[in-house]
Amino acid sequence: MASLVSLVIGVLYGAISGYLGGRVDNIMMRFVDIMYSLPFMFLVILLMVVFGRNILLIYAAIGAVEWLDMARIVRGQTLALKQREFVEAAHALGVRDSRIVTRHLIPNAIGPVIVYVTLTVPKVILLESFLSFLGLGVQEPLTSWGVLISEGTDMMQSSPWMLLVPSVFLAMTLFCLNFLGDGLRDALDPKTR
Repeated sequence: MASLVSLVIGVLYGAISGYLGGRVDNIMMRFVDIMYSLPFMFLVILLMVVFGRNILLIYAAIGAVEWLDMARIVRGQTLALKQREFVEAAHALGVRDSRIVTRHLIPNAIGPVIVYVTLTVPKVILLESFLSFLGLGVQEPLTSWGVLISEGTDMMQSSPWMLLVPSVFLAMTLFCLNFLGDGLRDALDPKTR
């Protein structure tokens, strides 16, 4: 869900920034730069303290700060695509700017977006696990990799597998999702063909 939040915010923000260009693009990208300069983990923890530790709010807080890379990727794609003939043809036909962005630019930028989402999911899982390990994430009766690892550290002396098994499965999950993202990048990138 956090990846979905970052996807929606990042795609819309990046497409609007890239399409409008000029001064608006410059201002929007300086805002992204400012957001990059803020401590990422601190922002997530602050959002969780302010809004509570509901599972949906945890994912929304993570997604609310994960959209920056997505916005940059979509902006770059939009800057390249808005010079193409189909966008100029849409302008000549009198199509509204919002329709050009939603019907022409975003669908044509979807390849890199799909790849980046598959690479964002492991990052979000790791962040949520870290927050849960610290006791700031998922609360009982729900569980996550971070909660299982945290509970395993309490029993490390008598039952080391309680720590090792969730840790190994978390690492395997993250590796598999990263390999999936790399495979999708190779399959969808026309430059590698």
